[in-house]
Amino acid sequence: MSILYYDCSAGISGDMHLAALLDLGVEYDELVLELAGLGLDGYGIQASRANRKGVTGTQVRVVVDPHQPEYRNLRQIEAIIGRSALKEAVCDRAVTVFRRLAEAEARIHDTSPDRIHFHEVGALDAIIDIVGGAIALDRLNVDRILCSPVELGSGVAHCAHGVLPVPAPATLELLKGVPVKLGAVPFEATTPTGAALLVSCVDEFVARPSFAINRIGYGIGHRDGPIPNVLRICLGEQLEAEGEQGESYLLECNIDDMNPEHYDYVLARLFAGGAYDAWLTPVLMKKNRPGTLLSALCAEALVPALTEILLTETTTLGVRRSPVVRTVLARVSARVETAYGAVAVKTAYRHGRPLRCKPEYDDCKRLALECGVPIHVIYAAVQTALTAQGLPMESAESLL
Repeated sequence: MSILYYDCSAGISGDMHLAALLDLGVEYDELVLELAGLGLDGYGIQASRANRKGVTGTQVRVVVDPHQPEYRNLRQIEAIIGRSALKEAVCDRAVTVFRRLAEAEARIHDTSPDRIHFHEVGALDAIIDIVGGAIALDRLNVDRILCSPVELGSGVAHCAHGVLPVPAPATLELLKGVPVKLGAVPFEATTPTGAALLVSCVDEFVARPSFAINRIGYGIGHRDGPIPNVLRICLGEQLEAEGEQGESYLLECNIDDMNPEHYDYVLARLFAGGAYDAWLTPVLMKKNRPGTLLSALCAEALVPALTEILLTETTTLGVRRSPVVRTVLARVSARVETAYGAVAVKTAYRHGRPLRCKPEYDDCKRLALECGVPIHVIYAAVQTALTAQGLPMESAESLL
């Protein structure tokens, strides 16, 4: 499994993102040629070698004709991308970034996304940064994208709305729920464009990734500060021989005075908040009172948010946490066609080989009700489809 890891310890912007992907190995000439599919004129892309405090990498500058429009709205940008000759996957990723930006701006200004006029982000150079990044990611074609906690910077930023405190409101809105850091540099380290790229592309934010690094790209920014103004992106492979290993945290609390009906809601909140797993265990507490041990397993970055859920949504007075190391099988989800319809199937891999497949219960239940057949008939149909593909399925006894 190929892994792309964003080290955002010095922040991220649209031009730093594109520069790092070029430095990683995406061909400049091929990128420029594919960008021509946008059908836009009046710009040029300069890619050169640059250095920040001893770190050498690629720096990108998009030079724009001064007569270009200074701003565009979401519909105009979607129209530009929609009528382009770009690949569908590239268009979808780029549009997703702009929609995330529009939604964030709309929440800040108490309006709708289609009424937002992008200023800096709607200018041609920002469009090239975002679409160019989408093209570069499509060319790398990785299986999973990870990211470190994101440095936001400090101070103030000058923009079309005037002077704003760092991080800019749109940046902070976009990065809700993402682990961030502040104050490493006295300027805006992460821009709204950079934040939108991350929340649109990253699969997981992790403090300590575990993978084998094959290539490294350095995107050099246009600022200088106490630390190198550099975005580092690593390309590597999951260590399949050992399985996916990483440090997680176990959160626990004992409860003996809460309405049992509330547990379903609390568990749903924990899963929605990113918990890997959550469960209930009956226990005997002091004075032999029956109680419940509520446990949740999560990434380190999510410990504060999930602890807050446990403290505010239950009657517990405290939450314990402890680090645990888990080994997880690599998993891939795909849809399998059966005589009754498509069913989502999750396949677990060990040492790069399929170990077992498990159909999604909700899909099987839905098809059984729609087709008026017993649910075991749907499972049997999935078994037939998987056997035809040479894939192993869990035993019927474990699934029903």
